[in-house]
Order: sequence, then C-alpha cells, then structure tokens
Amino acid sequence: MNRTIPFLLQPAAKDYLWGGSRLHDDFGKEIQIRPLAETWECSTHPDGPSVVASGTEAGKLLGEVLEAHPEYLGSHPLQTTGGRPELPILLKLIDAKQDLSVQVHPDDAYALAHEHSLGKTELWYVLSAKPKATVVYGFNQDVSEKTVRQALKQGTIANYLNHVPVQKDDVFYIEAGTVHAIGAGVLIAEIQESSNLTYRLYDYERTDKNGNHRELHVEKALQVMKRNSSAAPRQPMRVLKYTQGCARELLMRCKYFQAERLLLNTESHRQMTDFRTEGNSFHVLLCTDGCGTLSGETCMLPFFKGDCIFVPASSIPLKLHGKAQLLNVSC
Repeated sequence: MNRTIPFLLQPAAKDYLWGGSRLHDDFGKEIQIRPLAETWECSTHPDGPSVVASGTEAGKLLGEVLEAHPEYLGSHPLQTTGGRPELPILLKLIDAKQDLSVQVHPDDAYALAHEHSLGKTELWYVLSAKPKATVVYGFNQDVSEKTVRQALKQGTIANYLNHVPVQKDDVFYIEAGTVHAIGAGVLIAEIQESSNLTYRLYDYERTDKNGNHRELHVEKALQVMKRNSSAAPRQPMRVLKYTQGCARELLMRCKYFQAERLLLNTESHRQMTDFRTEGNSFHVLLCTDGCGTLSGETCMLPFFKGDCIFVPASSIPLKLHGKAQLLNVSC
C-alpha cells in the first residue's frame, strides 16, 4: 500500500442492551448482531479494533498497519500508553434506543495513574433526535459527595442532573469529569480519545439478557466527577466557509482533535473539490449522509452513508465528488 493512499475501514461492533436497529436501517451496516448499539468506525483500541477494508492491506487490523507505517499518523505529538505510536482518537456511531447509563470518564492523569490508559474527553455530533429527546450534561446545581451518595441510594439522582433538549446537528463537548448520558432516541457520531474507560454511576436498575445488573463504579466516579453546576452548553455559531463544491464548518478544536463538517455538493460543478492531508496529521472522513467518491491519480474510493475513510498524513492530491455530508477529523 502506497503510504499516501487513503483506504476504507470496517468497524468493530457492540451489542449493548440499550442499542437499536438504526445503524442497520439508516446506515446500511451489514453486521449480524442485535441490538447494534455502537460501531467503532476508526479504532485501534484492543476492545474494538477497525479493519482495513480496501487496498493491498485489506483484512489487516488498522493498528497493525499503523505500527508498520507510523508515518501515516503524521508528525503531531501523540499521547501513548506504550512505547510505540498509537492512534490517539476513536470514532463511533452510537444508536441509543434506550437511555445510556449515567456515567463519567476520568482525565488523562487519573487514567494513566490508576488504569494504565488514556482518559476520555469526547465530542458528540447529533445525527438524529426524536422529538423531546434529551441528553444529560452535568448537574443542574452544585452537589456534594454526600448528596450524590444519598441520591443514588434513594433513586433520586435524576433530580440533580442537567437534562438538555437535543436536535439534529447539535454539538456537545464532554470534557473528562463531566457526568453525562445519551438519552433514548438520539443517534450520534462520537469523537473521543482512544479509551474505553467508563465509570457507571447509575443504570436505572436494568438487567442484561442474563438477568444480571451491569457493574457500577460509584467510588471511582465520585473521585473523578465535577460536582459543580453545569450550564447547558451553547451551540457553536454556524460559520460556513465556501470553496468550489464544498462548505466547511468547524465543530470543535481542542488539544485532542479537530472536527469539521463538510457539506459536499459537486453535482452542478465540473470542478471537483480538492482534498489532501499535510504532514502533521492523518485525517478520518466519516460519511453521515449521501455518497460520493474520493479519488487521486492512483486511487478511486466510492463511499456511501456510514462509510469511514482513513487518509494518511502527507497524502497524494485528492478530489472529492458527490453530494454528501462528512465529518473530517484530524489531530
């Protein structure tokens, strides 16, 4: 595989009890598990690694390819928990047919000290939301550790949570330490640090298919959570930058990743949209609607809704063509 050539990815999949069928129905995921709660679209995490799905190294784990070709990642400083370069982010599609557990993630310092892992700061981009759907974003008032413990014991923790209405195209930046939960009826794309650390605080007394309650992590959650009141996050101003056949909207830039939305429409143009990566970072393109092609002198990749493309750093000059919406993620 030429180091500058993009390639498609095949996701890992999760059948968590709160999942639904929309990743099958709306995104054409031909994965034989029910429910289909999450697809880990771009991941080298051992709990759910992606597989290269096109090119000469099709069938290999993404992590294996990146270990053999660390230059694919670019020169941007990377956080690692081992002695080799690692993909620092993880992209998911998440279908919440039911409420997710109320949970919190540790920051890097706590995670490295106690779990030998990265922490988990994440970004949600809402792809769809049913009427009156909400997410949990922190607390609606300052709370003490004692108050949280009592509320958990009495089953009244929901009274202290900040329930925020959501709609399509909303963006939520969830810093490590923020108590949160995706509500029923919400479909999101999630961009996060490459971590699978989740401390469940409350899970509605649900049981799994074997009749067992899922494990809670109350003590760890209390150690890492922010207990101050959280105002509902303000949605970013919708600032679009137009180029030939494409509009770009920056969703979030933080120390872990940058995410932008691409609105591609070259149907009425004879000139396609230029795309390439620089030497500092790889890019990941996740198609959230429509279809198109990504092509260069020596490659042509058709993509459809739900497809994910890894574009190595220092790519060949590329062209985007079609009518589609994509998330463009880099570090």
